[in-house]
Amino acid sequence: MLLIEDEPGIVDFLKRGLQAEGFSVQAALDGAEGQDRALNESFDVVVLDLMLPGVAGMDVLSKLRVQKPELPVIVLTAKGEIEDRVAGLDAGAADYLVKPFSLAELLARVRAQLRVAAQAHSATTTLRACDVAVDLLRRKVTRGEETVALSATEFELLVYLMRHSGQVVSREQILSAVWGYEHDPATNVVDVYVGYLRRKLRRPDNPAPIHTVRRVGYRFGNGS
Repeated sequence: MLLIEDEPGIVDFLKRGLQAEGFSVQAALDGAEGQDRALNESFDVVVLDLMLPGVAGMDVLSKLRVQKPELPVIVLTAKGEIEDRVAGLDAGAADYLVKPFSLAELLARVRAQLRVAAQAHSATTTLRACDVAVDLLRRKVTRGEETVALSATEFELLVYLMRHSGQVVSREQILSAVWGYEHDPATNVVDVYVGYLRRKLRRPDNPAPIHTVRRVGYRFGNGS
């Protein structure tokens, strides 16, 4: 794992906590070094602060999205506005944590991203259901002949739904698999992202094949 963070106290705290859980952690204290190491060395996941000296975190994120789209990046930032979170996710972040955050929450997010990455490197590299196809290695989504541009989290949600095509999956299952959370009745993040995904997949004469199962969750596939 690569931690790109310019505050030494946070670096020390996170390194000790992550290493205690069995992770190998390398650190870079500015954007230029972090970008160089992320691009030229092998890491399973990057934890990236957006407010960095040298090269801004958002610029690092954009570069990684282009050159290493398969590398999951978890963004850390003091910015908590909705617009900032959306900008980070759309720029390629796999997940987003607003400071201050708990080590337990970061660990859950890291484990969730590693599970998704492991699935993407399994023997099956393409998922197909209905008229939707997902190339797991290139992280490319098409519906029919059209390419669908998704954020990293939307992509992971779609992959989870398609891996369970035809099955009803609960909001709790989705929350755990995609975001790494345990059940939280106060959050509607699953419903929000299903809405995003439906809008991007739908066509004028063909709605997205994601169906709501009342009081339970969602099902991907044909039919209501």
